[in-house]
Amino acid sequence: MRVPLSWLREYADLPEHVTATEVAARLTALGLKLESVTAHGVEVKGRLVVGRVRSFDIETHSNGKTIRWCEVDVGREHAAEGGGPRGIVCGAANFAVGDLVVVALPGAVLARGMSIGARETYGHVSDGMVCSARELDLGDDASGVIVLPDTTAEPGADAIPLLHLLDEVIELEITPDRSYALSLRGVAREAATGFGVAFHDPAGIPVTPGDGASYPVRVEDEHDCPVFVTRTVTGFDPQAPTPRWLARRVQLAGMRPISLAVDITNYVMLEFGQPIHGYDRAKLTGAISVRRALSGEELRTLDGADRRLDPEDLVIADESGVIGLAGVMGGEATEISATTTDVVIEAAHFAGVPIARTARRLRLASEASRRFERGVDPLLVRAAAQRVADLLVEHGGGRTQPGETVCGSVPAWPPIVLPVDLPTRVCGVGIDADAVASSLRQVGCEVVPQQGQLTVTRPSWRPDLVDPYDLVEEVLRVVGYDQVPSVLPTAPAGRGLTQGQLLRRRIGAVLAGAGFAEVIAYPFVGPADWDRLGLAADDERRRCVLLANPLSEQRPELTTSLAPLLLEVLARNIGRGHSAVALSLTAPVFLPDEGPLCPAPILPVDQAPDSAQLAALDAAVPRQPHRLAVILSGDRELAGWWGEARPVLWADAVAAVRLVAAALGVAIDVERDALMPWHPGRCGSIRLADSLIGHAGELHPRVCRAWDVPARTSYAEVDLDLLIAAAPHRPELPALSAMPVAKEDVALVVDTEVPAAQVEEALRAGAGDLLESLRLFDVYTGEPVPAGKKSLAFSLRFRAPDRTLTEREIAAARDTAVAAAAAATGAVQRT
Repeated sequence: MRVPLSWLREYADLPEHVTATEVAARLTALGLKLESVTAHGVEVKGRLVVGRVRSFDIETHSNGKTIRWCEVDVGREHAAEGGGPRGIVCGAANFAVGDLVVVALPGAVLARGMSIGARETYGHVSDGMVCSARELDLGDDASGVIVLPDTTAEPGADAIPLLHLLDEVIELEITPDRSYALSLRGVAREAATGFGVAFHDPAGIPVTPGDGASYPVRVEDEHDCPVFVTRTVTGFDPQAPTPRWLARRVQLAGMRPISLAVDITNYVMLEFGQPIHGYDRAKLTGAISVRRALSGEELRTLDGADRRLDPEDLVIADESGVIGLAGVMGGEATEISATTTDVVIEAAHFAGVPIARTARRLRLASEASRRFERGVDPLLVRAAAQRVADLLVEHGGGRTQPGETVCGSVPAWPPIVLPVDLPTRVCGVGIDADAVASSLRQVGCEVVPQQGQLTVTRPSWRPDLVDPYDLVEEVLRVVGYDQVPSVLPTAPAGRGLTQGQLLRRRIGAVLAGAGFAEVIAYPFVGPADWDRLGLAADDERRRCVLLANPLSEQRPELTTSLAPLLLEVLARNIGRGHSAVALSLTAPVFLPDEGPLCPAPILPVDQAPDSAQLAALDAAVPRQPHRLAVILSGDRELAGWWGEARPVLWADAVAAVRLVAAALGVAIDVERDALMPWHPGRCGSIRLADSLIGHAGELHPRVCRAWDVPARTSYAEVDLDLLIAAAPHRPELPALSAMPVAKEDVALVVDTEVPAAQVEEALRAGAGDLLESLRLFDVYTGEPVPAGKKSLAFSLRFRAPDRTLTEREIAAARDTAVAAAAAATGAVQRT
């Protein structure tokens, strides 16, 4: 929101000496966020005066350029040598003899550093310059010069104050809870509070509609449009110019002046914060209605785009069909044009959610939708319509027709009970009851003191005030956040990170050491993401928690898997030139419950929540177990002088999970499995005891193509909460022996369907207590191994804690292990 200081002073009695920077500092102390303070017009230096065109000759030169050689009276003080008018060459054609124009005299400097001097051009010495709006930074129009109203001033008068050239503009970033500050009215009230001066409400004008009704209106959706007002102005002059002061204010506030009628509706929106729309009455057919769009309806909006509407869209219609998107943008068919003489003024209050949904779906953010979706004062509609009508009559002629159509009424809002000591308990600063009541009255609340508490009714422009803690924030804003001492609570001794936090940090460090880059991703997905993963229509992972107000219509769900999130990040990195990528993500997934969620409790801020309150919080949100996922693509080992590169294999995803499990001191098993989005022959299920905790392997080729990532990309996802829960609080350290190790390798031939993990488990069980470690180091198929078989080569290490093992002991342990594997899996030792 851009706030011209001169405009702000009309509504707040700011001291004369106060600068925009000082005003911005007070507004910041009250909680508004400052973007910038800009001085406008300071680039223009030197003599800028009013001139009257006495005569001109039209000349066409050999280069095809047509100019006017003008004699301009700039007053006796600024006259040319000899006291006569100045001769000026001008290329514009939008002025006539007798018009008042703006003249920059030699020595002046205009916008963007343009220096003016007497110079010869087109066969004449041009003794100055007749200025356009662009040259004075008053707009982008350079098609013609500025022509002033005849009653503005006499030739020679200083043009700078007439053009309202010099001003300071405060630009604020308005957060969603400060919607009232999207208006001069709201910012002026804050400034008056900050400086302790009087505030003059621009909406306090008398509303004098007269008897009868104005243009007929029918509201079919009273919930989303509780109030709708129309007024009518007839005999309006569509060619009437916008007053210079009004156009300048609209421009400084960040909008482009267009025409008198449009500029006035924009001016009142900026002034009050109430969006206004005007219709050409001659283009309306029958009564105006507020309803939901019908399936298949379309509308050409004011920006010239044809838009297909959704039955959820709130629209304005007449008997001819839809004529506008309620609270977003009007339609082209009924817009005010250069021939409009009768104007129907619309001032309405719309609920924020349907406006925001329509604007987001159509990607049609407007100044009106920006205000409605944050919340507009519902009591402003009649005053805003009156203000527009008054300005149209004052500057465009015509008359306001007697009568006013008012559909609906503003619903009442409940009072809030505030304990008088709550602000003190929250902030730690003693604030007595009188100061609390006075602060709330300063921000517009009605306060009724009672025994030990205040009954507070919020002002109509503050829909964000809904509970006592919102009121505490208002009290602290007025009292001053700088009055709250910065005191850090003393940390209790003997505490630190929890076991889960320590283990998550350990996992992050282990994965980083293995070359994985940790990423953060938004948890939003949509049906198309599950389609690209190849999930069946009845797959449980498609059952998601839906968002009431999603950031994107394409992704309205909270994810049940980390796969779509990591695949999107991987594809972005691949697209930016990274050929070898290893990423990790630790994040919650959101699993819907069978029944509806419970309402969330409001917890106190002066004490820790108890177990019942925490349980109530858990019941108000879906289950959110933490998952760990890794994804690998390209080369796992890069090429160099040490040898060739090694591409990523499905086993690398399994190895990453094993690495994490080893860091936690947890034993996991891997079994062959088949589950989308993994390749059916290169997928393993990860098990912890008898519990399935995840899957790892190579992604299906169709999935890789759908996400535009390289083939053979590998991915793993496991339940991190279950892994951490199984981790021992104090893992057992391995016993160290000074005795020598005995190494034995065995190769066992088994059926190809037999999992290597099953063979490993049998070997480990049969080897006994002397076995120190066991590792699979080779898998082989082909001659001389028979068809349908595979050879698994294991490395066994034996060691005794108190002696050197004999050859007989080593052979016995090895043979017992092989016999156990043969009995359990049908393995045959290769010789």
